[in-house]
Amino acid sequence: MEEKFLTDKFFIEMTEEEEKKEILRNIINTRAQLTSANRNFEFANTNDLIDYYIYKIKAIQSRLDSLIKLAKVRGIEVEKLA
Repeated sequence: MEEKFLTDKFFIEMTEEEEKKEILRNIINTRAQLTSANRNFEFANTNDLIDYYIYKIKAIQSRLDSLIKLAKVRGIEVEKLA
């Protein structure tokens, strides 16, 4: 049985090329968010901010992992984006 993702519903009305571009765009944006969260974590000066950025980094990393997995299922080479 093929693995299904919530985002599959969004891609139903897209061409394959548009779908690949959207996945790549999401990966690039998510990587930028992760970089930003890591930078903010470095300057967090209270326990509340430290906890917040740890949570945020973990959430963004999970989203990025999910997007990369989706890209691999779709046959998109993500390594070229590094």
